[in-house]
Amino acid sequence: MIRQICLNTQSSNVESRVLSLSPSPDPAVVNLPEAQVFRAKLTFEIASCGMSLSALSLFRDLVEWADLVHYHFPWPFADFLHFYAKVSKPTLVTYHSDIVRQRALNALYTPLMKRFLESVDRIVCTSPNYFVTSKILPSFEDKTEIIPIGITESPNLEPSRGLLDSTKKKYGENFFLFVGVLRYYKGLHILLEAIKDASFSVVIVGSGPTEGELQTQAKALGLNNLIFTGYLPDEEKIALLKLCKCIVFPSYMRSEAFGVTLLEGAMHGKPLISTEIGSGTTHVNVDGQTGLIVPPAAPKALRKAMDQIWDRPEMATLMGKRARERYKRLFTGELMGTRYAHLYSKLTNGSNSSDSVIKFCKEG
Repeated sequence: MIRQICLNTQSSNVESRVLSLSPSPDPAVVNLPEAQVFRAKLTFEIASCGMSLSALSLFRDLVEWADLVHYHFPWPFADFLHFYAKVSKPTLVTYHSDIVRQRALNALYTPLMKRFLESVDRIVCTSPNYFVTSKILPSFEDKTEIIPIGITESPNLEPSRGLLDSTKKKYGENFFLFVGVLRYYKGLHILLEAIKDASFSVVIVGSGPTEGELQTQAKALGLNNLIFTGYLPDEEKIALLKLCKCIVFPSYMRSEAFGVTLLEGAMHGKPLISTEIGSGTTHVNVDGQTGLIVPPAAPKALRKAMDQIWDRPEMATLMGKRARERYKRLFTGELMGTRYAHLYSKLTNGSNSSDSVIKFCKEG
């Protein structure tokens, strides 16, 4: 998403610099087409929250350069940096997710979080669904607006005929496809339970912390209709998107705040299966129109939805067409970039630097 924002605001004269943490920040500055990325040394982590001593001075330098600072939430270290650097320039935060899992630490963090959200000029929520169901955002309704995540089609990443043929030979076609990091909240253990003895196959693309557990579960269930690919380059992933029958996205916790994989599926005209968890997944996938929505953590309901897609190809094709139309109407990278560029301009009152470029420091 960071890359998409940076790329799609360039046409509005937005120049971006991105601050990130890395265990091995060499080189310290990476020049990419979308932005300069400034990497600070990761000092330590607490509950997946990276912190960095060298980022303290680096952040101050980037704020000095910028006309506007854009944070991404949740990252408690960024809240600290905001107050440490005494940021007085226009600020906004994209609010991706409530803190769901770390309840004990969240109790300690809440005072800082509230002070941080009160201090920024604008909050962006990525879907109306998430705003309505959030325990935090309604308290800041007067300064919150909705800008959905968008992605841009990349013709240069279109797989060649040869790659499509080799991918088809390796994985087949008309399979159900999951793409993403294999994390606890993705609900893949539920998917594995759902597909036992199914006549169709499932391809899982990605790696992550739960990979070993899932492979053990698949072996225990005796699944012979499942393929784990591990990490794949973008071109091969796109080939699988073209070859699949449907995107299946069984995330069962609100840690899944949006689901960019659903956007990728919609962009390629595929029907979608997702769960109702009160997040942006249901903004992307509309039940009965672009796909099917099932209750979370319900393997029987998930299997029923997959059977429907498999047994009713005309319905699946129509849903895929509608998913593509909804993507083009609401979720393109260009539309997201236009909305952010407009917000940047509004926050800076149109008074950019002398060369009419908004200098944008991005925390991510």
